[in-house]
Amino acid sequence: MQQNVSGDPGPSVPDDGGGTDGTHGAKPGDAKHDGGHRAGGAQPDSAQPAGRGAGGGPDRTHGAKPDGANHGANHGGGHGGHVSEATALERFSNSAWAWGKEIVTILAIALVLSFLIKTFLFRAFYIPSGSMENTLRIDDRIFVNLLVPEPFALKRGDVVVFKDTQGWLPPESVKTGPFSWIGDVATFIGVAPDSSQQHLVKRVIGLPGDHVKCCDAAGKLTINGAAITEPYLFPGASPSDTTFDVTVPAGHIWVMGDHRNNSEDSRAHQTESGTGFVPISDVEGRAIVIAWPLNHTGILGNYPDVFAKVPEPSAVGQGASSGVIPAGQ
Repeated sequence: MQQNVSGDPGPSVPDDGGGTDGTHGAKPGDAKHDGGHRAGGAQPDSAQPAGRGAGGGPDRTHGAKPDGANHGANHGGGHGGHVSEATALERFSNSAWAWGKEIVTILAIALVLSFLIKTFLFRAFYIPSGSMENTLRIDDRIFVNLLVPEPFALKRGDVVVFKDTQGWLPPESVKTGPFSWIGDVATFIGVAPDSSQQHLVKRVIGLPGDHVKCCDAAGKLTINGAAITEPYLFPGASPSDTTFDVTVPAGHIWVMGDHRNNSEDSRAHQTESGTGFVPISDVEGRAIVIAWPLNHTGILGNYPDVFAKVPEPSAVGQGASSGVIPAGQ
């Protein structure tokens, strides 16, 4: 085996009469094949020499775009920026519209629920006077359970709100102003308390058939002959500064304010017009919660212990009254 060593010309190869391309004994096809391997993917013979353009023109970088192409690419990039900006704005608009629809839906559901609750379950009222102090104070907001007196029955000691159908209150003044209807709508829907002056709030003392009298020798109010001690009275107030002796007729109740010295209740209207007995049909419901102000919130109880020893009436009749007269007369 021959081994080529640097400086050794190696064995001579006879000339076959053809030209050589620098590779001794190689065929033209082999030369191209070998050259292709050695050049690492060089262009075939027809390709232009490196560094020269067609016709001897200036050199160009292989794969570079002409100026027009570069301008088109830059121009296309500008349009791409506008498209991206428009797409972002469209996404924001779609998101805002979706949020808007969701908020409107939630508000609509809330208003419907508020109306249903106000109509069938609970209703808010505003306290304008001090006849129920200190249980209720002026400007208190209360929630009333509309399930009383039906399907749940009234009980002695319940604080109730009832409509004035007997003229206990003076006529309400007509509201004026361009925006007076807003309050009416809010009250109707149930998002605002009822501030009308045609409702009253008192405590139930006598139920149908009860014999209510004031006062006994100890100065206490009696129901069906049983004396009661009333812890809910305004401090310093007596059970009544007038005497009365009544039997509550069927379908009615006898009501009194907790601030007895500052309450025109069944006592006053029985002696003035004979309308002291309140129809149960006028009762809107039982007040159960003071919701506002926050420093006076709480549950309104009906003091069952106060009335625990009161016997049931022997019979429910048409009702009777011996009148109401000032104490001491």
